[in-house]
Amino acid sequence: MEKSYKELMPQINTFIFDVDGVLTNGIVHVFENGELVRQMNIKDGFALKTAVESGYKVCIISGGSNQGVRTRLAKLGLTDIYLGAHNKIEQFNEIVKKYDLNHENILYMGDDIPDFPVMKKVGLPCCPRDAAYEIQEISKYISQKNGGEGCARDVIEQVLKVQGKWNGKFDAKYD
Repeated sequence: MEKSYKELMPQINTFIFDVDGVLTNGIVHVFENGELVRQMNIKDGFALKTAVESGYKVCIISGGSNQGVRTRLAKLGLTDIYLGAHNKIEQFNEIVKKYDLNHENILYMGDDIPDFPVMKKVGLPCCPRDAAYEIQEISKYISQKNGGEGCARDVIEQVLKVQGKWNGKFDAKYD
């Protein structure tokens, strides 16, 4: 019998996220000069930073190549940021080799067909509520949040709570 996503969360030590359609709503504003601007959710940012500070590996594999995205994610503490990745399995394999990871310990959240090959390899494939049908079909968890609306926060918070690294973590900071 296949395990539920809640049964898989205790073994997660690595988060990998796509950007467009996951950390953003997938809408790109195009300015006259050709600049592309994306909108990110501040709650996702807080969760990404919290995961990094809690000792998780947090990586990005995105087909987009916006340097503003790289700057934002680097400020949150992420160091493994792969942009312009059109064959995401190559970057995935590089991350696995670099950190000697087991596939079953990885949560990957994607939303569209380019994410499919990586999602088939990880222990906990996840997607936002508005992901492509094919991605929803292979996901073990579908967030109740759309891309860019807190779906990354949703999965990070759940994993950290299951592992006892969320509850009470903030009490001392905010008393």
